[in-house]
Amino acid sequence: MLDYVDKMILAPMVRIGTLPMRLLALRYGADIVYCEELVDVKLLRSKRIENNLLGTVDYVDMTDGTVVFRTCAEEAGKVVLQIGTCCADRAAKIVDKFQGDVAGFDVNMGCPKEFSLKGGMGAALLDHPDKIQAILSNMIRHSKIPVTCKIRVKPCLEETKKLVKLISATGVAAIGVHGRTKDERPKHENRNDYIAALTEVSHVPLIANGGSKEIASFEDILKFKASTKAASVMIARAAEWNCSVFRREGMLSVDQVIRDYLMLCVDFDNQSNNSKYAVQNMLGNMQHTSVEGVATLKAQTLEELCSIWKLEEYFKSVHDDRMLDAIKLGPGPETDLIWSVTEPCRKKLRLDETNDKTTVDDVVEMPVTFVRRHYADENLPRTLLFTLARTERKPPPKFETKQLERLFKSVLSFDGKKWTSHPGEKSRRYAEQAASLVYLKMRGMEPETRVIRQAS
Repeated sequence: MLDYVDKMILAPMVRIGTLPMRLLALRYGADIVYCEELVDVKLLRSKRIENNLLGTVDYVDMTDGTVVFRTCAEEAGKVVLQIGTCCADRAAKIVDKFQGDVAGFDVNMGCPKEFSLKGGMGAALLDHPDKIQAILSNMIRHSKIPVTCKIRVKPCLEETKKLVKLISATGVAAIGVHGRTKDERPKHENRNDYIAALTEVSHVPLIANGGSKEIASFEDILKFKASTKAASVMIARAAEWNCSVFRREGMLSVDQVIRDYLMLCVDFDNQSNNSKYAVQNMLGNMQHTSVEGVATLKAQTLEELCSIWKLEEYFKSVHDDRMLDAIKLGPGPETDLIWSVTEPCRKKLRLDETNDKTTVDDVVEMPVTFVRRHYADENLPRTLLFTLARTERKPPPKFETKQLERLFKSVLSFDGKKWTSHPGEKSRRYAEQAASLVYLKMRGMEPETRVIRQAS
């Protein structure tokens, strides 16, 4: 059973707290790791799959095939699932569904982002103590493992004390406290004195959060803990910048941390866009000034990232072994998941090696990325496609564009078939340009500019 006293904890961070970063934090010395906040509706529509190929348990969103939450034996007993919710019934259902695979649950009651606030989640709950009480009490009734929540302080210390008293009375195992209000941002000082005052009224351990501005080493974590008088400390941005801040022996170079992180990304088939985002946050300004940083900005795949950081042989070895294992396992949920993440074009598809495309149900898919700076305004693929339709007197092109996670994918209907690119683009407009480019390439009519292809 998790204990929240004298612990160093990796905070929940959107797009950062996936399995590779959690394992890295544990290996560097963290005691407990929180996953990124996951919204209740998405968790409830996911399906549990035991992934024997990776040695993981995956919860997969069956509407789009994405992995919502992935865990493994190495973090058993140490990983906390943080949820975004405003509904006591949905929260309890999540407990019933997930408690066999995690060590604890946490409710996000401090996120100040618009998405959370509009959904009545995160910091929006701070003004609804009745909802807070209902959600936590219902989860605790259903749970055999610890339930906690993470809040932000209110402008008025006395109001925050009332809230902490109410929460601790529900039976939670601990309360995480970020020492800023929902309207304050990292540039504002963390209210360490507020957290210290709250420890005097709480009946459960408090976990201090928000001190990254004053944390640059493990010793600084101890100083932050002392200044807040908290039972434990939760680290967010300082760990995002250099996760070795948890090392009692001293911090490692950013380059070494990036390599350690990427090896875990390879081991657990982490999505390339997620891996790249985490590396960019570690690099900070160096992504614009160092050779590796500039190359990282241009990288499109996990394989390219590994090559930049001198891990190409490691990637190839793990990747080749995994593909052999996938062949031995044969068709099944594990192999579908692997193809969908590392080689998305091949998931349940036939690969035509002669023209580097795939065709399924009359949808032609090619590994193409649209790079805006390569095209003049009058030479954009979508513009050329509409001009071609008028010239050849064909019905105008139609686009169906959807967002998958943080990428957009567009399917072009034109000339009796459907055309699309992979893995996806950063905006709807770019996705339509990429789909148009696929058609033009197949017709041998692509603009005379360089096209960057996504490595498989």
